[in-house]
Amino acid sequence: MISGFRTSSAGSMGLPAGVLRLDYHSALDGAADWALFRPDERTRMVIVGLHGHGSGGDQFYTRPDLARAWLPLLCGTGCGLLTPNLRGNAWMAPSAAADLRALLQHVRQEYGVLRFVLLGGSMGGTGALIYSVLHPEDVAGVIAVCPATDIGAYHGWCLRRGHPPVLLEIAAAIRAAYGGSPEERPGVYAQHSCLARAGRLAMPVYLAHGDADEIIPVGQSRTLRDALPSHSLLYRERAGGGHDAPLTAAVLREGLGRVLPT
Repeated sequence: MISGFRTSSAGSMGLPAGVLRLDYHSALDGAADWALFRPDERTRMVIVGLHGHGSGGDQFYTRPDLARAWLPLLCGTGCGLLTPNLRGNAWMAPSAAADLRALLQHVRQEYGVLRFVLLGGSMGGTGALIYSVLHPEDVAGVIAVCPATDIGAYHGWCLRRGHPPVLLEIAAAIRAAYGGSPEERPGVYAQHSCLARAGRLAMPVYLAHGDADEIIPVGQSRTLRDALPSHSLLYRERAGGGHDAPLTAAVLREGLGRVLPT
């Protein structure tokens, strides 16, 4: 649960008119956090955009490539757009997942939302998949771009690879968020492994990955592709593409077509 909700305009953050800032405190530990919400009354569906490592809840509005290629498409769907900060570099650890569940419940009750679609790239795509195996009843569809699908295996890969340096930073962030390493907390990492719990991804899923990704290896998506039935998954792989290669309007347009009702 989360408490102490305060809703205000996000105009002071330099964001477009109509975007709200939701400030709250986690019931787990009292941690203060926030989310941005752009309501849209045309549908009773909300797209939940999860940010990447090193970014925050305003990423979809302030990162130039996403603001240019993705934001106009998202605002044109008729769906609301919820972009939580969600404890920063939390990699959908248990505390982040609990906060997101409470945040979705608040938005559901306050705005009459019926369905949520989860979207993200890199850490955001990882989190979208993890939350979907933890709480599939909350999720109508998933768009995950260049995600890690087994958080424990990915942590180990980051340590072994060690370059670029951000990989060691990511591994440290994962350990901090999960309260230890996969060896120290195997049950928690197993619970948050999308690959181990792929059977819970019964909703429409769209995956995209570059096969030259040096931050999250394409094998993370390929193994999930092989574990999911073809009728529930649409998978795209970009030859020669690096980590950000799938962050295009074409990819998002296809993903939205896959997961949103026609």
